[in-house]
Amino acid sequence: MPVANLIDGRAIAEGIHAETARRIEALAVREVKPGLAFVRVGEDPASVVYVGMKERHSAKLGINSRTHLLPESASEAELLALIDRLNADPAVHGILVQAPLPAHIGAARVYARVRPEKDVDGFNPVNVGKLMLGDPTGFVPCTPAGVHELLIRTSVPIAGAEVVILGRGNIVGKPMASLLIQKARNANATVTVCHSQTRDLPGHCRRADIIIAAIGVARFLKADMIKPGATVIDVGVNRIPDPQAKSGSRLVGDVDFENVQPKAGWITPNPGGVGPMTIALLMRNTVRAAELASAA
Repeated sequence: MPVANLIDGRAIAEGIHAETARRIEALAVREVKPGLAFVRVGEDPASVVYVGMKERHSAKLGINSRTHLLPESASEAELLALIDRLNADPAVHGILVQAPLPAHIGAARVYARVRPEKDVDGFNPVNVGKLMLGDPTGFVPCTPAGVHELLIRTSVPIAGAEVVILGRGNIVGKPMASLLIQKARNANATVTVCHSQTRDLPGHCRRADIIIAAIGVARFLKADMIKPGATVIDVGVNRIPDPQAKSGSRLVGDVDFENVQPKAGWITPNPGGVGPMTIALLMRNTVRAAELASAA
């Protein structure tokens, strides 16, 4: 059986970065420099790595970024006060509050506090509502938007396609479904969202033209769960033990890649698939926020 075509997320992300860089140059002519504020609470190791990656890409593109650190013990009121200061700062066009937040802080209240026009992560209820309604003036969460771009730029047919999304989370599953069901260009799919209570989940997967795995279980999607030629997008990030690794563990996706790849049509590697796209869309959202602010 032929080896599946890999969707090179790094290469596609670089193309988006190039487009974003040209928009930054156009802003510079008007003496506008996009500003992005990262907010991190505590020292979660993964969060430290993710914010560091986003900072480096910001610097490379010429986006003025700054990370604001609060201790794990910081109160919700302290975090909201910091967000209020960033909301009021005209040099800050985008605000990203890095997840996860400590258990004593209400994430929904925090995301709602970020002004919609600075909500480059797309989690404010106003932007969530705009996405659901098909209003393009809002900001779309970066990972679903990145997956959408992967499909579009790989010329995967979306209109009329049977799509299965594994996972119903607020960060990927729900917004991904909203993007693909819209009566709009590069949408019009028939979407099934599967989760822990879904009956005959493998049966749903085997009917799908496109499967987007964001269920948070290492190597969950097996080869016998897809039909030949299906497009498979792996959003998962799971740490598993690995005695051969220096750290004693390694990261894998939600897809059993080695066995699924020969059967799939298009498939994302992990890493190198969705991850770079999430950052690319964050940078693009930030530049768009700066464009909108400077036009106001």
